[in-house]
Amino acid sequence: MINLKAKPFCLSDAQEKWVYDTLASMTEDEKVGQLFLPIAFSSDENYLRYEMLRYHVGGVLFKTSPSKEVRSALKFMQDSSRIPLLCAANLEFGSTGFLEDGTMFGQQLGIGAANDPEHAYRMGYVSCREASAAGCNFAFAPVSDLDLNWRNPIINVRSYGRDPEKVLAMCKAYKRGADENNVAVSVKHFPGDGVDEVDQHLLVSVNTMPIPEWEETYGKVYRGMIEDGAMSFMVGHIDHPAWRHRLDPGLPDGTVPATLSRELMTGLLREHLGFNGLIITDATPMVGYNCSMKHADAVPTTIAAGADMFLFNKSLPEDFEYMKDGIRRGLLTWERVEEAVTRILAMKAAMGLNETAMQPEEAMSCIGCEQHHAWARELADEAVTLVKDTENNLPLDPKKTRRLLLEVLGGCPSEGRIAAYMQEKLTKEGFEVTLYQPEDFATYRFGVKPFTDNYDAVLYLGNVENASNKTTNRINWVTFWGHGNNVPWFVHEVPTVFCSLANPYHLVDVPMIRTYINCYSNNRETLDALVEKLMGRDTFRGISPVDPFCGKEWLKY
Repeated sequence: MINLKAKPFCLSDAQEKWVYDTLASMTEDEKVGQLFLPIAFSSDENYLRYEMLRYHVGGVLFKTSPSKEVRSALKFMQDSSRIPLLCAANLEFGSTGFLEDGTMFGQQLGIGAANDPEHAYRMGYVSCREASAAGCNFAFAPVSDLDLNWRNPIINVRSYGRDPEKVLAMCKAYKRGADENNVAVSVKHFPGDGVDEVDQHLLVSVNTMPIPEWEETYGKVYRGMIEDGAMSFMVGHIDHPAWRHRLDPGLPDGTVPATLSRELMTGLLREHLGFNGLIITDATPMVGYNCSMKHADAVPTTIAAGADMFLFNKSLPEDFEYMKDGIRRGLLTWERVEEAVTRILAMKAAMGLNETAMQPEEAMSCIGCEQHHAWARELADEAVTLVKDTENNLPLDPKKTRRLLLEVLGGCPSEGRIAAYMQEKLTKEGFEVTLYQPEDFATYRFGVKPFTDNYDAVLYLGNVENASNKTTNRINWVTFWGHGNNVPWFVHEVPTVFCSLANPYHLVDVPMIRTYINCYSNNRETLDALVEKLMGRDTFRGISPVDPFCGKEWLKY
């Protein structure tokens, strides 16, 4: 029997009774359906009724949409479901991972640079307050990973840093903000991302940290969040070979993602760390999950190994049948299914979803409100970090370097917005701003003088955003044997400044640039703070929570 009155559920007698009465009333298909939390790609009611609810799903995540559309769809689903739904969202850095009109608060690494848990609390509060108003009750956050490898393409600014004490403090502060808005958190990504240099969307990631070191880093963070009452952990497609073989020395060699490992989910998280809450997988369409076992076997094996919920699907109808077939084949027992469903129901009861599944519509007035943006401005002001200015190129002065070449790098969808906004702001400061375009190379005139005759200074904005399915987040140049105005050959000809709006490790690609700034985020509040600091009207307050020099001493000069 699961102790539902202990952490993290802490159910009352009445809540516990609801859990077991509901479980007893469920059909086999309803029990199987509760194991799934698919992604909904449409708000059409027929789609929701016949493609989602017909499978009795335990929860749902909506693709990012306007808040009114999301709320209407979730209300329809809650009203149409016999058992209340867990409505999840990626709320790592604001509500914009859920709501198009929400607040982008700022990236986690920026909070690490500001070095104040109050900002993490505010991020949890803002993210979950806005999301809850639209119907969300389950945050896929906080990210508890450590940013230990500068080459890792997926953790990066999503982490609060490399110090486990700081990461734990920030995660607990985020959870406090979520708790105040009755949103359950899911600590991710167990057993710990950020050690190797791969993306689990594309292959199995491997945490190679020795067990004693793991206990003092990731283990410390996980124990702290369990003690703090986190109701859910998200398990990644991440292997930890040392732990698997410690818990079962007879295992064969080779990688196995935690999402398919009884040793890591049940042995390490449930038994060794003592987690009594809900275990959910990371998204199962990822290659790191599907390359490890035949999918028809993997689906039931995941639940048998210790997961309680199965996130997203290759195909919901297929996975539903694979789960039932796995029970028939003996890969998964009904006892294990009912244990998982008990925890799912307990989490719903702990949040009172069986009584009230949605907030009143008036709560939506908080979405994108001025108070939330004011807090985002305060974070940006304290986060932006001057890494080095060894040539004293700051502050910028239009009287000295009026003709400014502005280059936005990265090719991300936000590039146009950033370029237009910064060109306008710098023009108002008195600069004559030329916005670099890749097609400029076609009309480029070779030589130094054509460049210096046109530009007095160059400002780079590195905007290589974190995104899944990328093997690297490095800079790619538009150049031909060093010609063109894109690659920084001209650092000794005109003052050159590089500001990263995302990846804090770009110095490894631009060691020749002597003035380098990390901003961590590219929201408007951060761009405003950056301009104030570039112009010398404000000081740089951020303290780097990672090593921006990537362990390379020569990058400091």
